[in-house]
Amino acid sequence: MTKRIFDVFFSGLGLIILSPIFLALAVWIKHDSPGPVFYRGVRMGKNWKTFRIFKFRSMVENAEKIGGPSTREGDPRLTSSGRFMRKWKLDELPQLVNVFFGDMSLVGPRPEVVEYANMYKGKERIIYTVRPGITDYASLWNSREEEMLSQAKSTEEAEKIYLEKVRPEKVRLQMKYVKEMSLWTDIKIILKTIKKVFL
Repeated sequence: MTKRIFDVFFSGLGLIILSPIFLALAVWIKHDSPGPVFYRGVRMGKNWKTFRIFKFRSMVENAEKIGGPSTREGDPRLTSSGRFMRKWKLDELPQLVNVFFGDMSLVGPRPEVVEYANMYKGKERIIYTVRPGITDYASLWNSREEEMLSQAKSTEEAEKIYLEKVRPEKVRLQMKYVKEMSLWTDIKIILKTIKKVFL
């Protein structure tokens, strides 16, 4: 089975099985705060082609205009439903739509905003030879990222910490995935991700 067939089959299956949860979260988001159900931010994809990501909206409307692209724990822009969804990674589930249509893969380097993607230089650019994914080695390390960003007292400070302390390790792990990429690697990362979220 190729990576793309694996992605299409399991993202389609996931969308069918999770549809009741999608509906319940959509109702909660609409009742929780004004704005759309989905967040459709622009991300950089394979071969430097941009796409619009599907995520459940976890922040107030126009949050990007209020603060930077980095989000720290306790960020005042987060809604009540958003804090819950982020804790259990539920806001990421609609990315199955991106996977199904080929913008993303189930496993791959997390897609960056264009501002951060343009910082990738030299050998780092290998990361954009593959589709971005919902989870990868960097996502499994993500608890460390949140711990670092929780020390910030403002969105500006959170962005500074991200660029100086989080991004270098994140890029290293993204490059590690590209070099080790295989269907078996993907399966192991998916299983570790499920374990990390629920255990």
